[in-house]
Amino acid sequence: MKTLTNRLLTAVLTVTAITTLAACATSDGADANTLTVAFVVDPSWAQIPVAQQDGLFEKHGVHVKVVNFPSGVEALQALAAHQVDVATAADVPAAATLTRSPSLRVVADGSRWQGSRIVARRSAGITSLESLAGRSIGTPLGTSAAYFAAKALSDKGIEADLVQVAPQATLTAATQHNVDAVSIFQPYQAQVIAALGDDAVQLPGGSYNQHSLYLSSDTVVSQKPASLSAFFAALNEASTALSTRADSAIAAIAAATQLAPDLLQKILPEFDYTIQLQPDLAANLTSLGTWAKAQGKIDQSTQLPNYDSLLVTTFLPRVG
Repeated sequence: MKTLTNRLLTAVLTVTAITTLAACATSDGADANTLTVAFVVDPSWAQIPVAQQDGLFEKHGVHVKVVNFPSGVEALQALAAHQVDVATAADVPAAATLTRSPSLRVVADGSRWQGSRIVARRSAGITSLESLAGRSIGTPLGTSAAYFAAKALSDKGIEADLVQVAPQATLTAATQHNVDAVSIFQPYQAQVIAALGDDAVQLPGGSYNQHSLYLSSDTVVSQKPASLSAFFAALNEASTALSTRADSAIAAIAAATQLAPDLLQKILPEFDYTIQLQPDLAANLTSLGTWAKAQGKIDQSTQLPNYDSLLVTTFLPRVG
């Protein structure tokens, strides 16, 4: 039933995104006080549903239209096509997309997730990273989850097979033993752990922590600066509610992600929801872009951009 629910949810999100974008695609004459935001349905960007529920966008004077997307790849495609004003995406797909869409800009680092794990089955005889040698690990290739798994294995000198599994198919792949382990981002990681129960083995590894970014385009940056500043002021206020894990914040995220409130109480402490954009993110994106080239996700002849020039800190709330 959970698998069917996930598939239906993904289908609904995709259809909803396409339908909504057809109705509210951005244009040069778009309302300067309105932002259309591509929201990947993931606790990594939990500020958005919290800000919606608490009326924080209205409080800060910006009208926000939220369009749900199943992954950052699709959200970035919509942004590059000027169908949305802001997109959410993890650092790995963002690093690759910025090589193909130089007009895009990173305008905030919304959260850092420190809870990445490779989730294996105890019944498969896996108890450590070392026991993954020669095993199959299901993951959406080219994503932050795949990067985490590849780096965790590489740091230990372990060779295993990374197998393409779409995010919405991860639960099935794990529970039906199609793979020996999975590496996936939230909310799917939590769902896999819950479904496997006592058979789940959570394997940490490597030094990579996912950066969950907000991106926009150079056009929106120049035409809607006040709206972007108001948007991030609202998200910054939502971050405060997230830091205290207020009941209203948990309810908003649960409604947006279809995750149980008690499960969210467990996974939200894994995130640092401080809205920021540190200079060292550029070096991280360069490393991720280099990895993407090695994986064939970026053409070998492509020159990586100067990521530092694509970071725009103008719209972030001032601290202190």
